[in-house]
Amino acid sequence: VQLQACGGGLVQTGGSLRLSCKVSGLPLRMRDYVMGWFRQTPGKEREFVAAVNWSGANTRYRDSVKGRFTISRDNAKSTVYLQMNSLNPEDTAIYYCAADRTQIIQTAGARYNYWGQGTLVTVSS
Repeated sequence: VQLQACGGGLVQTGGSLRLSCKVSGLPLRMRDYVMGWFRQTPGKEREFVAAVNWSGANTRYRDSVKGRFTISRDNAKSTVYLQMNSLNPEDTAIYYCAADRTQIIQTAGARYNYWGQGTLVTVSS
């Protein structure tokens, strides 16, 4: 199973980035998985950012990114996206995508079955 995240980089405060996560090798169809994004900074616990159900109709976000981030997915392309706008230095982290074999969106990372390698997002002030 591979979840390859990309799209991270260095951006100034107020800027935008779009993360992508290409998924391959899942035991079931991609539509059988909730897809999520998490992030982590050194010395801090991993935190939930956003998740999307199989169809894309249901999404969930952590409060601090609501209205700024948008998660979406394209099951035909086996890819999940995270559009990040109005970035600020508090968004600086390594961002990970993850797959959860369920139809219910969950925010606990321990619930997710598969993880990608992460992509670094750095927001300068």
